[in-house]
Amino acid sequence: MTGTIKNRDAFLTNITRNLGRSKILEEVEPTSYKNLPQHQVLKGASLDELVQVLKNQCVNIHVDFFETNVNELFTIVNQVVTQYGGGPLSLWKDKRFEQFGLSPLIENEWLNQYDVHIWDASKGKENVKRCEKANVGITFSDITLAESGTVVLFNDKDKGRSVSLLPKTYIAIIPKSSLVPRMTQASIQIREKIKKGEILSSCINFITGPSNSADIEMNLVVGVHGPVKAAYILVNDR
Repeated sequence: MTGTIKNRDAFLTNITRNLGRSKILEEVEPTSYKNLPQHQVLKGASLDELVQVLKNQCVNIHVDFFETNVNELFTIVNQVVTQYGGGPLSLWKDKRFEQFGLSPLIENEWLNQYDVHIWDASKGKENVKRCEKANVGITFSDITLAESGTVVLFNDKDKGRSVSLLPKTYIAIIPKSSLVPRMTQASIQIREKIKKGEILSSCINFITGPSNSADIEMNLVVGVHGPVKAAYILVNDR
């Protein structure tokens, strides 16, 4: 649902007057910099090269990395879920599960075997309770930063943040086409979507592996809060 803005001009006029300005600035011209080093990192890297960068980074951030194709994706997901102890599972309500051949995840066979919870906006906070009890949460990555090993999630009413935050283990399915070198390119993509008038969620999450202590007193402890373990499954798009 698209929101509405009321009394915007009056609100901005009041701020403008208190700042001692004569009019509201319609548009701010961005600063032009001579050097843009952020664009040079991994510049020109191929998708295969970015895959290798991501794979290497997963070692540093304590993420289990798997690579497969669409035809074998369900088998790999099944193996990884079993490796992490099985269900209960929490999933987004996301058409990509079907598009990537993961329909069994949301059909009776898996529903019965692993106690699968699929996010349902109509159930409100009941979704959060199910995520708290889940052993594994599974989502797709919308943009993936190779340099840092970060998955970017566009959350919305069907894609609750709790699925990636509350279960004991988190699995991100990464379409190879979602790979970009770093935060710079992800920010550009998001900005372009806004320019095109696309409605984006107010909650965009950047997740880099399992939770950790962020080196408190020079000691890194993985699994302090949120998911204790994380896995990335890279899949070659069709």
